[in-house]
Amino acid sequence: MRRTALALTTALLGAVALTGCEAYDLPLPGSPVDDDNSFEVTAEFNDVLNLVPRSPVLVNDVTVGEVVSLDRIGWHAGATLRIQDDVVLPANTVAQIEQSSLLGEKYVSLQPGSGPSEGRLKDGDKILLSATGRNPELEEVLGSLSFLLNGGGVGQLKTITTELNAVFNGRQDRLRHVLGELNTLVAGLDAQKGDIIRAMEGINGLTETLNRERSTVTEALDTIGPAVTVLADQHDQLIDMLKALDRLGVVGTRVVNGTKDEILETLARLRPVLAEINKAGDQIPTALSLLISFPFPIESNNIVYGDYANTSIFFNLNLQNLPTGASAIGLGAGAPGSGSLLSGLPGLPGLPGGSPKLSAGDLNALLGGAG
Repeated sequence: MRRTALALTTALLGAVALTGCEAYDLPLPGSPVDDDNSFEVTAEFNDVLNLVPRSPVLVNDVTVGEVVSLDRIGWHAGATLRIQDDVVLPANTVAQIEQSSLLGEKYVSLQPGSGPSEGRLKDGDKILLSATGRNPELEEVLGSLSFLLNGGGVGQLKTITTELNAVFNGRQDRLRHVLGELNTLVAGLDAQKGDIIRAMEGINGLTETLNRERSTVTEALDTIGPAVTVLADQHDQLIDMLKALDRLGVVGTRVVNGTKDEILETLARLRPVLAEINKAGDQIPTALSLLISFPFPIESNNIVYGDYANTSIFFNLNLQNLPTGASAIGLGAGAPGSGSLLSGLPGLPGLPGGSPKLSAGDLNALLGGAG
């Protein structure tokens, strides 16, 4: 009896001890990772649903760890995950709470995040709330479906269909025409896609230029303000000027109409003159350049240097090279061919002081002797 009572007391104390602690505080067999060959990270979730410790951690549907503990971090939850050392995950890893089946257990799925990432997920790292999520619960799906079927727009589908039929009834041709025009419009836009893109790129370039020249544009706008004020102050003078220009235009039109025939006649007479000037071509600038130094050529400017002149003038007159006889220069027919150039001229008048007259023969002899 004493032994039986002792055994019952021992069993009762063991039961009380078990009920006084949590089941997960007891060491459970079958852990997928070893404490000595693993590292721990913390993942933050808005809602961990019915995720519990010892829930598996999977990568590509392969168990690589387990959930160690669940804690409250502010207004959201934190799950401590223990992962095997040989699992290589990038630093931007995302965590998702998923379910093995419709009514199966929850687990944490780890996948590399989108975009490039540098580094590796290591012990003590945190997966932030922005990189975690969960799958929808069955209750949530059924509730949303119930809301859709009962209070959503499903009940209005018949009304919508009826109204659409009423709108399109008898207007099929017009609707077909609108759809055809819409197809043409879309085809035209597609054909001009390159031009549209270039126009948008041009607008982008203009915007960049305006942005770079923002200070210049601002300064110009600040300058336009006083200019507009000046124009506003001179409004009356500008109106008077425009009225005067209007009257001048009327008078000018009347003058042009009155002198049109004379102007046309003058232009017609100028046409031959302009044609001759055009024929002259480059000779006019050459002649105008000679007017500056007339009667000397332009090269004569090199004669005088400062206060002295340096030039040489050669004058050579040789009458023997000229044709002989009066007939050669048109002084009369019948002049002897062997005569001199002035043989047909009359005698020169007497010199002052009673000097004898110099005949043409003497002059010819004189000039001929001079050579």
